[in-house]
Amino acid sequence: MFKTIFNPVIRNTYSLILMLLAGTSVFSQAYTKEALEDSIAKQPYFSIHKDNYFITGVPTNRGINSETANAKYQISFKQILTRSKLPLDTYLFLTYTQKSFWNIYAESFPFNDINFNPSIALGKAFYGKDNRLKGIGTLSFEHESNGRDSIASRSWNRISAEYTTNVAKNTVATFKAWLPFAYKEGNPDLLEYVGLGQINISHTYQPDKLIFDLRLRKGLNFEGKGSVRTRIYFNPFDNNISNQYLMLEWYVGQAEGLLDYQQSQSMIRIGYVIRTNEFKWFSGK
Repeated sequence: MFKTIFNPVIRNTYSLILMLLAGTSVFSQAYTKEALEDSIAKQPYFSIHKDNYFITGVPTNRGINSETANAKYQISFKQILTRSKLPLDTYLFLTYTQKSFWNIYAESFPFNDINFNPSIALGKAFYGKDNRLKGIGTLSFEHESNGRDSIASRSWNRISAEYTTNVAKNTVATFKAWLPFAYKEGNPDLLEYVGLGQINISHTYQPDKLIFDLRLRKGLNFEGKGSVRTRIYFNPFDNNISNQYLMLEWYVGQAEGLLDYQQSQSMIRIGYVIRTNEFKWFSGK
């Protein structure tokens, strides 16, 4: 099943990257350098980093019962450390993301896995010849682990480089690559499942109402290992001042969590999300 799903992804990944990169020079951004710097200066020091959500669902590749159905929730925030410009016009910030898998349908409601992901990062805005925003880049040191010991211990560290830009009207892409280290104890074959990077594409069909999101990862192998994560965000209310949505997520592949990263799965979940607006500048708002 998973080879069938991933083989087309493998064949089309390079063409997708080339298509998106080709588009980055076509769509200039609404924010000028002065407007962006003013917007960053007005941002709160403490804010959302990744999506904060609580979703629950069932598998599609195995039987549905109290052990296979579960809930997943995530808490993620960002703390800006300095607004003053550092060398090369960079700024420094901390992030923390905690993702938990909770067996709420099993007896005693046990947590199956909790993943902790702190980082420290440098951010930098890039501008085109017209002095308008072209992209946002970050360079970060990340640690990720599940906080357990013995045979259940999972952890890895990485230096990550990330670049976010508009690639089409209402479409934002984030390209992320990492250089991993100190990961072979507890999960020596982790890269076979998480690879060396990912692509995330987000398309807004209707502002503040309907958004589609796709994330692709390919493991370091010639097999169908990796993951495809799709999300649909829908706001059923008349206004959306708090960036709140209902989210439908379908995750196919491996390494959704660290504990059972080798396990192939297909999970459909639905729930509530406070969506990040970390890269709101690309929407032109």
